[in-house]
Amino acid sequence: MKAHQYILFSGQKRSLLLGAVLSLAILLLAGCGSGGSPSKSSSYLEKAPADVAAIYKANCISCHGTELQGRVGPVTNLQQVGARMTYEDIVTRIEEGKGNMKPFKDKLSDEEIDKLAQWLAGNK
Repeated sequence: MKAHQYILFSGQKRSLLLGAVLSLAILLLAGCGSGGSPSKSSSYLEKAPADVAAIYKANCISCHGTELQGRVGPVTNLQQVGARMTYEDIVTRIEEGKGNMKPFKDKLSDEEIDKLAQWLAGNK
């Protein structure tokens, strides 16, 4: 194999590998911001009042998952959030956000935040 053919082949391999890595990264990133699949109900959401489930599906499901299992690392798991955070802590987190979680105080009403926090605090 000639030297210029080897360089071209290596460049093609690199391009294919880079393309595959970028495609995988796009798929992973799309999963968090896509809103999940709100039409699916989970056992957690089935237990929630309809208005709370609707708030969760519209605002939380993309990062916290359909089963509250967390989709962006263990800290996003809400299945037993009431065992580690108080109602007040949950309200503060929803309002102000923390780390990768954006604040929702300007997006959700006080009543929506209250209902969501009450429901989440009951998950122990």
